[in-house]
Amino acid sequence: MTELDPAKRAQIADRLKEARKLPGLSQGHVAKIIGLHRPSITEIEAGNRRVSADELVRLAEIYDVSVAWLLGEAPETLDAQDPRLELAARELSKLKPDDLERLLRLLAAMRNDSTASGDDR
Repeated sequence: MTELDPAKRAQIADRLKEARKLPGLSQGHVAKIIGLHRPSITEIEAGNRRVSADELVRLAEIYDVSVAWLLGEAPETLDAQDPRLELAARELSKLKPDDLERLLRLLAAMRNDSTASGDDR
């Protein structure tokens, strides 16, 4: 197996850390979900421990990101011209402010529920 260059390993480690922090997950919580010890997550995020393909897939599911993004093979951000984003923006703009706030709370709750229970997506 070919060894990753240090810059690529650092990029993957940074993306794993960023993806964990976005939903507000602790290293301990993630470790518990995937059956590792917390120091293993610390080492992964520091780029000092290799991540198996299975672990990478599981982490992508937990963080709700693609494996390609974690590997640095997908762009940092979504394409603003993506027709799905335009459709979503149009639909969201039709909502009353209170309805939009409820929807955002619902999305946050759904994400927290599925992450806390370790559901596969």
